[in-house]
Amino acid sequence: MTPKGDQRGLQLLRRWAHLFDSAFHIPGTDIRFGLDPILGLVPGIGDLASPVLSLFMVWHAAKLRVPKVVIARMVINALVDAIVGIVPVVGDLFDFAWKAPEWNLVLLERHAMPGTPARSGDWLFVVLCCLVLIAVAVLPLLFVWLGFVWLGAHSRLAVGG
Repeated sequence: MTPKGDQRGLQLLRRWAHLFDSAFHIPGTDIRFGLDPILGLVPGIGDLASPVLSLFMVWHAAKLRVPKVVIARMVINALVDAIVGIVPVVGDLFDFAWKAPEWNLVLLERHAMPGTPARSGDWLFVVLCCLVLIAVAVLPLLFVWLGFVWLGAHSRLAVGG
């Protein structure tokens, strides 16, 4: 893709991100929102709109050879948006604050030029998300194991007593 084509793609993504996350303003406040929380009210399809837009940004980032850790951060932003978005009411309210398309656009534009390295904050974000994911996966297993240990200790007391 030519640099001119890259710029057209970025410009299109800018327009969509603005429309999804900050096109409207609540008078008398600093609160901005877009179509995302409104579309979220449409069961099924509405919750996928913002993550799909973020995936287009990830695809464009890959074409522009954005550092992989930055792409990982963009994917995590989209996944959080998608996962929380499926929770009724909570997901719709969450869309007012979690602006994955705008955040992903900032990441994309910051790293779209060749040679722009990932920042330490990008690495920290991805590492922390991985640690949280590991904790979410391991904690239930730990609780099950502790439950079996507890049951084993109490069943010996009941049998021996």
